[in-house]
Amino acid sequence: MDLLRSLPIGSYLEQPVTWLHKVDPRVKLAWLMTFLIAPVLANPWWRIILAGSLILLTIVAGIPFRVWRKQIGWLLLLCTFLFLFGSVAPDTLAVAHQPRIPPFCADLKADPQIAIPDTSASLSSDCNLLPNASNYRYVYFDQPKFGFIPRLTITRRSLDIAVKISTLIFTLIYSTSLYLLTTAPEEITAGLEDLMSPLSRLNLPIAEITLTLTLSLRFIPLVLEEVQNLFRSIRTRAIDWKKLGLRRSAQLWLIVSEKLLENLLLRAEQIATAMDVRGFTSPNEHKVQWHQLKLRWRDWLALGILIPFWCARWFIGGTY
Repeated sequence: MDLLRSLPIGSYLEQPVTWLHKVDPRVKLAWLMTFLIAPVLANPWWRIILAGSLILLTIVAGIPFRVWRKQIGWLLLLCTFLFLFGSVAPDTLAVAHQPRIPPFCADLKADPQIAIPDTSASLSSDCNLLPNASNYRYVYFDQPKFGFIPRLTITRRSLDIAVKISTLIFTLIYSTSLYLLTTAPEEITAGLEDLMSPLSRLNLPIAEITLTLTLSLRFIPLVLEEVQNLFRSIRTRAIDWKKLGLRRSAQLWLIVSEKLLENLLLRAEQIATAMDVRGFTSPNEHKVQWHQLKLRWRDWLALGILIPFWCARWFIGGTY
């Protein structure tokens, strides 16, 4: 299916099998939750480190460039746009910034031979008592309005917000995408079922939940296939949308949506019939082991790295 293969994010990479594929899905799920939680209340430098570590992990895992180029290309473009837009956007602080040293004193310190007006002669001695200012700047860039170009101002807070937004979007989306890229749907459901097994003591239908999740993941390609077939059928008819107008075009798309829903319900009924014919009654009686869950040395090593990771998050990545 061309549509499924062209999806930039969320597709599973079957070949080549990297060492990241061989890591236990439960361990990868723990690291996924770590990447999703670690940016919360973290400083911008820690967020940048997380985004860079995801890119470094992709390179170290040996994932082909043709694959992660699609995974990361549009996402980097989106995050770059968010960073640039957030940098020049208002910082939401209605504060008129002014320098700590008065302009008169700044001119006097720059040129001691400057002529001092009589009205300011009494202030000249006070200027010498002021300590030298630090390198702190709240406004990094201030471009006044020029023609049709509006005024552009980059402050410390706007830059901080831009870094937080862009890195947070990148970390949340790409960490999930990398998890789906290296973990098969059956491994995901098997890992979730094993992690949720203690909840079965509360009489929760864990097997039914995991079966529903497995069928949902397997049903996604069928949905994409139906969408692709309907779009191809419309394209082959060479419909002139300008002659149809807005009302008829909306009616046509409504018919297409109705046909899509009908085809999906038919596919779901066929799957249910196939399971019924094969004697499937409940997940507990017809349990299929898709993946053998067993922690190996690489899994224990990955779990052990979580301890220094959270220590670094506590001492380095804290807010300031």
